[in-house]
Amino acid sequence: MRLSGRNLRCLRGGREVFAGLDFDAAAGEAVAVVGPNGAGKTSLLRLIADLLVPAAGIITLEGGDSEMTLAEQAHYLGHRDAMKPALTVTENLTFWAEFLGGTPADPAACIAAVGLSHAAGLPAGFLSAGQRRRLSIARLLTVRRPIWLLDEPTAALDLASQRVFAGLMTDHLATGGLIIAATHGPLGIPARELRIGGEA
Repeated sequence: MRLSGRNLRCLRGGREVFAGLDFDAAAGEAVAVVGPNGAGKTSLLRLIADLLVPAAGIITLEGGDSEMTLAEQAHYLGHRDAMKPALTVTENLTFWAEFLGGTPADPAACIAAVGLSHAAGLPAGFLSAGQRRRLSIARLLTVRRPIWLLDEPTAALDLASQRVFAGLMTDHLATGGLIIAATHGPLGIPARELRIGGEA
């Protein structure tokens, strides 16, 4: 599987964010998108996730499921943790499993993988920022999708949680997944760098 972008141009609010951007990511590979604030790191992830439309250029996926769109084969983890505060940790994962479709993993196993078993019955609104981030990471495990698009994925995570997440990313790559992550800091795993907008 190979995900590629060629000659991409992105406009936001009538302003050119970037132009002439190329990227490649293959199965088993992580790409770290780096650059200063406003350079277009998040915009690139949103283009790949089909949440934005490029002003020019093309994004292609080779070797994926021909019956599914690129967006249907990707998880997008954005700045905001997508959860319903009134639902418990377990109920949030169950909701996402039903929403995303496919064959879901056991919610309890996904919750345990991110160290939230003790909070499984708590409403998500009671979680700390780091715990909410860990719940969002558990969503990546709930339904298997080969492409992970991660925007500042280690934000709010303490060092122990960063190490856990690094292990989950390593496992994902080892099973043929690929990762494109916008980040200002180390991901904790080997990653090829894609720099946007000059010096970070």
